[in-house]
Amino acid sequence: MTGSLYDPENIALETSLGYYLSKAKQALVERMDRALEPLDLTAQQIGVILLLSRGYARTPFELSRKMSYDSGSMTRMLDRLERKGLVARSRSEQDRRMIELTLTERGADAARALPSLIATALNAQLDGFSADELATLTGLLQRFIANGPGTTGCPKPDEPDC
Repeated sequence: MTGSLYDPENIALETSLGYYLSKAKQALVERMDRALEPLDLTAQQIGVILLLSRGYARTPFELSRKMSYDSGSMTRMLDRLERKGLVARSRSEQDRRMIELTLTERGADAARALPSLIATALNAQLDGFSADELATLTGLLQRFIANGPGTTGCPKPDEPDC
């Protein structure tokens, strides 16, 4: 880093990047939750549905790793999705100790509906942004994430192996 961007003497909530990132996430989650109501999903649950539907994960462990959730949180989320009839658990035929996850028919229907709902919600949240501004914002956030502790420097954390 070439210089310090924050001065400890002048740290204030209203000028903190963390404050704005938190508020931005909150605004996006609230909008997404409203958009997902017809599917009986929340913003936190769509990752599970999309990862399963795209074949990026098939076990609770793989989901936990991809989504950076602890096993207890993932178990609770899967319990809710199973009660909603979106996800099914079964024992692996190859290793009976392992639980495999599949989308139910209702879950697969939700996975097909998600791209349209997500795009609509994101477009509403990005109202007034240009394509160049979105690309800049996304690029800056990718750099910010890559600077995090414990990251592999992966510039695109949404890729399956990042």
